[in-house]
Amino acid sequence: MSCWSDQVYLTGGIATARPLAERLDEIVRRTGRELGYVAGNAIEADRYVIHSSVCDLRTDATQWTRHVNDQCISVGWAGYDEKVAFLPPEHYLAHVFREALTQSFATGRLVRQGPDGKLIVRLRENGADWVLEHVLVTVQQLDASCITGVAASLCAELCDAYAALQARDRRWVAGWRDVDVLVNPNGPLVNGGSDGDNGQTGRKLAVDYYGPRVPIGGGALSGKDLSHIDRAAAYALRQAAIHAVRGGAKECQLTGVWAPNVGVPLDVIWQLDGRGPRLPDEWFAHGAIMERTDVRAVDRHLGRGRHFFDLALPWNEALSA
Repeated sequence: MSCWSDQVYLTGGIATARPLAERLDEIVRRTGRELGYVAGNAIEADRYVIHSSVCDLRTDATQWTRHVNDQCISVGWAGYDEKVAFLPPEHYLAHVFREALTQSFATGRLVRQGPDGKLIVRLRENGADWVLEHVLVTVQQLDASCITGVAASLCAELCDAYAALQARDRRWVAGWRDVDVLVNPNGPLVNGGSDGDNGQTGRKLAVDYYGPRVPIGGGALSGKDLSHIDRAAAYALRQAAIHAVRGGAKECQLTGVWAPNVGVPLDVIWQLDGRGPRLPDEWFAHGAIMERTDVRAVDRHLGRGRHFFDLALPWNEALSA
């Protein structure tokens, strides 16, 4: 999918045994409303003009998904501990702030603002302590809202989220008053969403994976069938990396390589800081991954940054004994 202004372009293919419960244009408009693109926003989802060239097939999709149907290089990573969801602390903090602002757009101090925005955090690791130094936030606002009022409310929401984080984890040692916060430094952002960008950059891949510190590998997580090898591999490698860290490694990065119609990976490269348990290559076979996978764990809200942030998801949990 790509979009620009009030125009949405759908391409690709869908294969299902039964027709979808909703038409594609209804799904797009409903999703837009749920995000906050309603009356008063620069973009109103109900006014989207949908152009679709999607090939919609009524057939058994497993003819393509029961085996490795593509080549893939995928990366899995884990480090630190459960308190930061085994993520780099800067990426974890960015997710904490994202969730706080998203909730605020719905029911908090920033209600009806957003939903578009960007966020960068900068911190310094000082031994076991983390010193937050900069937070940069650009947030879409309603045209009638005062930028200074939006900035004040946004800072208050971030301050609350940071205080709650400090209460859970003493490694965040910087006081909020010592953090440099920049809010909409380019001025008010009113025409956000598809009124300002067409969404064709790779920024979402960095958000869905591990942030800019860790290599991404290949393949999008959001929008593909769970059995597609680049998505299945990303989850399997992530769980194996967490297993290694729980077992004693300080940090673990795995790189896996798969070939079409070859069930087991061509190679799995382990990079560990310290000692931790390694799983055999057979554990990463496509069939074995699918046997372990509970498709009920996958829902449409995963694309909101939950892939590796939500520890309740099976690939972010400890392996069964």
